Amino acid sequence: MIQKPIQNPILRGFNPDPSIVRVGDDYYIATSTFEWFPGVQIHHSRDLVNWRLLTHPLTRKSQLDMAGNPDSGGIWAPCLSYSDGIFYLIYTDVKSHLGPFKDTINYLVTSEHITGPWSEPVYLNSSGFDPSLFHDEDGRKWLLNLVWDHRKGKNPFGGIVMQQYCTEQKKLIGPVFPLFNGTELGLTEGPHLYRHGDYYYLMTAEGGTRFGHAATVARSASLFGPYEADPAGPLITSADDPSLYLQRAGHASLVETQGGEFYIAHLCGRPLRPSMQCNLGRETALQRVRWTEDGWLRLESGGHHPLNEVARPLLPEHPWPAEPEVDHFDGDGLSIHFQTLREPLQEQWASLKERPGFLRLRGRQSLYSAFEQSLIARRQQAFTAEAETCLEYDPQHYQQMAGLVYYYNQKNYYYLFVSWDETAGRCIGLMSSDRGIYDEPLDAPISVEGWDRIYLKLTLDYSRLQFHYSSDGLEWLPVGPVLDAGKISDENAETVVGHYLLDQGFTGAFIGLCAQDLGGTGKYADFDYFAYREMEER
Repeated sequence: MIQKPIQNPILRGFNPDPSIVRVGDDYYIATSTFEWFPGVQIHHSRDLVNWRLLTHPLTRKSQLDMAGNPDSGGIWAPCLSYSDGIFYLIYTDVKSHLGPFKDTINYLVTSEHITGPWSEPVYLNSSGFDPSLFHDEDGRKWLLNLVWDHRKGKNPFGGIVMQQYCTEQKKLIGPVFPLFNGTELGLTEGPHLYRHGDYYYLMTAEGGTRFGHAATVARSASLFGPYEADPAGPLITSADDPSLYLQRAGHASLVETQGGEFYIAHLCGRPLRPSMQCNLGRETALQRVRWTEDGWLRLESGGHHPLNEVARPLLPEHPWPAEPEVDHFDGDGLSIHFQTLREPLQEQWASLKERPGFLRLRGRQSLYSAFEQSLIARRQQAFTAEAETCLEYDPQHYQQMAGLVYYYNQKNYYYLFVSWDETAGRCIGLMSSDRGIYDEPLDAPISVEGWDRIYLKLTLDYSRLQFHYSSDGLEWLPVGPVLDAGKISDENAETVVGHYLLDQGFTGAFIGLCAQDLGGTGKYADFDYFAYREMEER
């Protein structure tokens, strides 16, 4: 039987900044989650071809308190490593990131098992972001991170630095060593350090995480440098060819298989065309790499462009069971694919117990809030997909709403909801927010007075988004116009006026359920199920 190759991207839909590690026969990749809770996604594979979402290590507010964090704050570029029987996870909780300053708090948690329990966090530093941990052969451990320079006229990407971490004292000790200021590509970040042969190799992300992104390599015979950049230029980038299927290639980490084969996990994006908007967010791909005779790392395919299909390693195939398309809310917990905004899911506002077989969401603050949103959602992971739900809900005021949301952040979303109107009574409405500009695409609300159950659905066909409603889940009627799904993307969220960056985003499209009660009475909606289905892409 012919075994299938690695098909990129391996982690589809908002799984950026990959940190890959092998432990025995198991491969794990940690990716950024930003303001979504629980923090950090860890995927698992045994053949580098088939991957499953395994766990989220940051599950407690004591590990990650993001109340009030800005959009695209929270978890940036975690680093997962393993040494002496212990998993180490380094992560940043970003409290602010617009303007000259970035408030970035770096922590470490550990666990004997990848699925936890993970420890309480150890504070490391706040000097910059993208921290990673290097375990040297002599037993010493070193923290690397980018230092952020806020001063006018300076390069804000102030270089990669390193400091020793003491496991006994649980803190950083000794001097801070500057290692690398980057290449002419600039925006040097995302450091990972490796030892191979006679050299230490520093892999960094450069060029910014948009379409100029790249991964570069520098090396030194000494841990403390100086580090010489690869004279051949970036290891991987898509910046010089906008026609490539995988764009934004960069931010990479290295892994060696049991048989001595080498791969990099790297960030990528698949833009809608012709808009070049990535509503699936930044994703993760794999490329096969080799060492040259003179000790540099190269893509095995040659050049520096990412491939859509990559030769698999010499490992037995290990598929995982297919994910169920429907969550009927009849178990003890929600699907692992659901996340919440900035805080843990709590029984007080999201209950599977109050009415067995239903998810009861109690309305709280608006979709503009950075504190208490009653919203659960999952990633969109294919260009063509549909999602649907059924709810029982009896709003008494226009400030009470519940329904199906297509969400990027507080300022960018589409929302099909059930509410109440003085004329229509219980009704269906549609709202949107585009860079914070609020709109209601319907001329008038649609009355659903007398309906016991209300079915809501959205369909996605690349850039085309259409909402629907039904009384029985069989006969569907469209709601409103075809909407632009490309607006639910990093590219649309970014706002630049002159030389000033006023807003930016690093996440991707989510589809979910939510409820609001702007009057503060906690009116609840009961959701019977949530279905997410992907169709074959053209």
